[in-house]
Amino acid sequence: MPADNRPIPPEALPPGWGETELKDGKLAYRYAQPPLELVADRSTAAHCHPGLGLSRYWELRYRYPLGDRSVSDAIGRVSTRRAAVDGLLECMRRVHRTVESADDHLAVRQVLDRVSFSDFVPRSPNDSRM
Repeated sequence: MPADNRPIPPEALPPGWGETELKDGKLAYRYAQPPLELVADRSTAAHCHPGLGLSRYWELRYRYPLGDRSVSDAIGRVSTRRAAVDGLLECMRRVHRTVESADDHLAVRQVLDRVSFSDFVPRSPNDSRM
């Protein structure tokens, strides 16, 4: 992805965070030490109520190492890429401002549980272009 087309410019990221994967259907950002990752994956909405009219959604997840394996917990779902980008950035900011140590996975999880993804619902059709 070209540098001028990044969903979150590097200067907007909280200290210690960087992009690890930027694809059409996946966005991932990592905090380096200790490693933790916030991911937004575009998924089919096979399990959504058909009346909602969604064919896809973005699932935001928190990944972290636990011993010799990686744990991935869902933290929210949003309907647009823009909402996924905004949600990831808000999660990074809250972890940066609130958690004393990123290796305290319980504290990180508690902070992420308090993020309201309804704040990232597009307010007009033009907001959902991404």
